[in-house]
Amino acid sequence: MKIKFWGARGSIPVSGEKYLKYGGDTTCVEIRAASGELVIVDAGSGIRLLGKELVKEGLSRFAMLFTHSHWDHVLGFPFFAPIYRKKVAITMMGCSFSEEEPLREIISKTMRPPGFPVKFEEISASFSFAPICRKGFEVGSMKIDPIEISHPNQGLGYKFTEDGKTFVFLTDNELGYRHEGGRNFEEYAAFAKGADVLVHDADYTDEEYPLHRTWGHSTSGQALELAVAAGVSSLGLFHHNQERGDAELDSIVAACARQLEGRDGAPSSVFAVRPEQEIIL
Repeated sequence: MKIKFWGARGSIPVSGEKYLKYGGDTTCVEIRAASGELVIVDAGSGIRLLGKELVKEGLSRFAMLFTHSHWDHVLGFPFFAPIYRKKVAITMMGCSFSEEEPLREIISKTMRPPGFPVKFEEISASFSFAPICRKGFEVGSMKIDPIEISHPNQGLGYKFTEDGKTFVFLTDNELGYRHEGGRNFEEYAAFAKGADVLVHDADYTDEEYPLHRTWGHSTSGQALELAVAAGVSSLGLFHHNQERGDAELDSIVAACARQLEGRDGAPSSVFAVRPEQEIIL
């Protein structure tokens, strides 16, 4: 399994000198199964660069998963180059048992007039929409299990398993407050138990959190505690706050590493996800 991140920023794309290391694009993750299948998670602004790479590669069939329909997770879709190519076929999955809004509506609204000049019905690629079941499903040699996230308007997190290796992706997941449809801390720990890599929302610092409780995001400290409770091997901090520059993120990672020293069951590494970072499991 190969994992590549194309966007890790939260809420809104940003740019500037202080964002060079950890980037300014919003959520988009590329996951390749050993059997060759491609799964894309979310269509934040990071999907634009991924699309350019897929066009170069000539890949015409792949699947897309969505965590939820908030703007920063879908705003890149109209700028995803493969959707304008006739030979491209995309299977879309996600949100089917955690949101009332159909997946097709979630995507098509990003191209609805007068907000965008090309309608969803006018693009060239073909689409199929597949429901997600609670017991999970398979894409090639990879097993994918969903779990409801604790977030306003609900959504899904995912666990990807292949050849005994596991990657868990839980963005926009508030561990300090249980939103409607969400799970509790113990359930998320059980879901991520023993994962090789856990990537989790870490938008706020512990000091900032009281002012933002119920907004749908966790702190780096809460993500750290989940990683310890789940006994994961590595923790990636995700959904970087739009105001958080490279220097501050480096400080947060260093502080997390210090907190892990000497703790039983602690991850062997902690990092902040950066653009075009690759992980091979």
